Amino acid sequence: MIADLKRRLGLAVGALVAMTLPAVADLCEKRRFEGVGYAVCTVTAADQSKLRLWLDGPDGKVLGDFTAVRGQLAPGEVLGFAMNAGMYHADYSPVGLYLADGVERGEIVTAAGGGNFGMRPNGVFCVGARAPFQVIESRRFAEAWPGCRLATQSGPMLLIDGELHPRFLPDSDSRYIRNGVGVSRDMQTAWFAISDSAVTFHQFARFFRDGLGARNALYFDGAISRLYAPAINRADWGRRMGPIIGLVEGP
Repeated sequence: MIADLKRRLGLAVGALVAMTLPAVADLCEKRRFEGVGYAVCTVTAADQSKLRLWLDGPDGKVLGDFTAVRGQLAPGEVLGFAMNAGMYHADYSPVGLYLADGVERGEIVTAAGGGNFGMRPNGVFCVGARAPFQVIESRRFAEAWPGCRLATQSGPMLLIDGELHPRFLPDSDSRYIRNGVGVSRDMQTAWFAISDSAVTFHQFARFFRDGLGARNALYFDGAISRLYAPAINRADWGRRMGPIIGLVEGP
C-alpha cells in the first residue's frame, strides 16, 4: 500500500511538472515492441550539451534520487528527464569509470568479472568527444581515451556494431525491468529507454536494435531501474541510486 501511494504521488508530481514544461513535452514517449511497453527519452546532437551526470551534492553526500537532483538545479532550470546511469557499490560509488564536470570518479575496468558488469564486452557511454554520443567497448576506450565531456561505464553492452551481445539467450529465464542507452549509427542521437515490465537481455537488446535502430547500446541496470520523465507523467520512487544521468533545460 505504501509503495502504491508513493508511486501515485510520484505520478501526480510528474503530471504537475509536465503542465509547466512545454519545452520538454516531446522529450520522452511511450513505445511498444513485441508486446512490451517501454518509455524512451530521445536526445539529439543539438541538445547533447544539456545532458548532465550527477553523483554527489556540494556537501559530498550522494544525491541518490531525482528529488535531490532537482534540488541541485539553478533557478529557472528544469529537469527534462533522468534515470540511473550505471552500477554502484554499497556506498553508491560507481562501479567503473564515471566522468563529469572534468572530475573522474572510479577507474576504467577492463577485466572480466562476475555479474552483469563483468560480462564482457562491457562499455562506456561517452558524450561530447569526436561525436555527440558514443557507446565504446571498455578495452577500446581505455586504449583511446577519446576526451568525453561526460562518461559512465556499465555492462554488458547490449549491442556491438548492430549485433546482440553473444552471451544473450533468446529463451533466458532472467527477467527484470531494465534500462539503458542506445546510440544511432551516425552517433547523432541517443535513446534512453526503460522497460515497463520484466524483460530478458535478448528482448531488451532487440528493442534497441529493431525498435529504435540503434547501432551500439549499453545496459545501465535492472532491478533498481528508475525514470523521471514529466512529459509522460512519470516519477519513479524506490531504492537510492548512485550515478544519475539526465537532461536539463535552462531559461
